[in-house]
Parts: sequence; structure tokens; C-alpha cells
Amino acid sequence: MTLWEETVKFHGHQCGGLTWGYKVALFALEKLNFDRASDEELVVIVENDSCAVDAIQYVTGCTFGKGNFIFKDYGKHVYTFFNRNTGQSIRISRKKGTNFDDIMSAKGEDLFEVSEPKEEIPKRARIHKSIECSRCGESAMETRIHILDGKHLCEPCYQEITNK
Repeated sequence: MTLWEETVKFHGHQCGGLTWGYKVALFALEKLNFDRASDEELVVIVENDSCAVDAIQYVTGCTFGKGNFIFKDYGKHVYTFFNRNTGQSIRISRKKGTNFDDIMSAKGEDLFEVSEPKEEIPKRARIHKSIECSRCGESAMETRIHILDGKHLCEPCYQEITNK
């Protein structure tokens, strides 16, 4: 099975968004001279939650669980990659005026604008203690717990109580 076929299987279907993300990931890995992340050597920041990000996640090996796949909900087809081993980084966005019928056969240079990242490389993932919510009893990461009237509250319970 080819990497493309594996990516389609991971995502569940073939579509334009998946193809776009696949091309972005391959282009970034080529430019950063990197293969695939086994741990946190590569970090990706995606600025949307489209089908493209599934391809980027699969091809690069970056995941939420490893802490090297970061989502910023900006609704933009912009993707930033950091190679921790070399310090290289790349920010990729869609080239203005591009309209390709066959994204898969197009050259990355024809599809993408490349620039320097706007942010610093994210810190390595940290493991935080879990704290039980006083209201629902479910555990949440200590950095996400709210303290209200001396009680530890997870985000959903805190929002319910404060109507925020």
C-alpha cells in the first residue's frame, strides 16, 4: 500500500482537502529534510480543522497525544512546521491565484507560499497532574481546572455554573 493509500484509509475517503494536506505535508518534509516524527522532533501547527489536517497528521507522524500537533482555530489553510533537530522551520499557505484541477501532480512551489513562522517553536509537551472535578467527578488536567468557591471544576462544569 502506498503512503497516499494509507492516508486515504486513515481519513476514510479521498477528497480535495485530504489531497491538499498530503501535498503540504510532503512539501514541508522535503523542505525540512525530515522523514517522519517518531517522537517530538517535528512539530506542526495547523490553523484549521479541515480534512487536510488528517493527511498532515498521518504523513508527518505528529499527533495530539505526543504534543507535537497543535491546533489553532483560525479557519486558515496555513501550516507551520518546526524541525527540532536542525532548528529549521517553514510556514506554508496557499499561493494566491492558484487553481489546480490536479493538485496531486502539481509542484509544491506552484501551490504554496512559503514564509518564516510567525511564532517561536512550541515547548516540548509536559505531563500535568489530573484533578478530579468536585461536581462531575471526572478527572481533568490541572492546567484546565477552575477553582470556584474552593471547589475544583472542569471546564464544562465551570461553564454550566457560571454560564460562560
